[in-house]
Amino acid sequence: MSGGSAGSAMPPVSPEELLDAADQLLISPVPGLGSLWPRACALLIRLALELTLDQYWAQVLPEAADCGMRQQLLLLPPYAGGLSGSAAVSDAASALNAVSLAREAWLGLAGAAHHHAYELAPNASELRGWHTAVRQLGELLS
Repeated sequence: MSGGSAGSAMPPVSPEELLDAADQLLISPVPGLGSLWPRACALLIRLALELTLDQYWAQVLPEAADCGMRQQLLLLPPYAGGLSGSAAVSDAASALNAVSLAREAWLGLAGAAHHHAYELAPNASELRGWHTAVRQLGELLS
């Protein structure tokens, strides 16, 4: 989770587990959740994105874990582009894809996670797109 200490213990849950839980919400309804499932799903995917980036920064630039998400997204292009060594994304096309996936997912999920009475909850298609983007980002940054 962004803003955490880089020296802290690993989270008790992995990004993959969060994405699997979000996938279950997308596939089948959970009793008692009613119309809240889209926001719950968005929050699970957003948390998976944050943990994915936290794990990446712990390997590449531990100081970045203390920055907010906007700052981390601004730092991502040069570091994902291979400037930081073995933990960086291997080629330029993959680096650009990783940066794009992270930014697009964050913009969508940040809006979906902040509920306003005048806005509709995200639909299943939007959620599936963010879910796929975060899973691909995790594969690119690992």
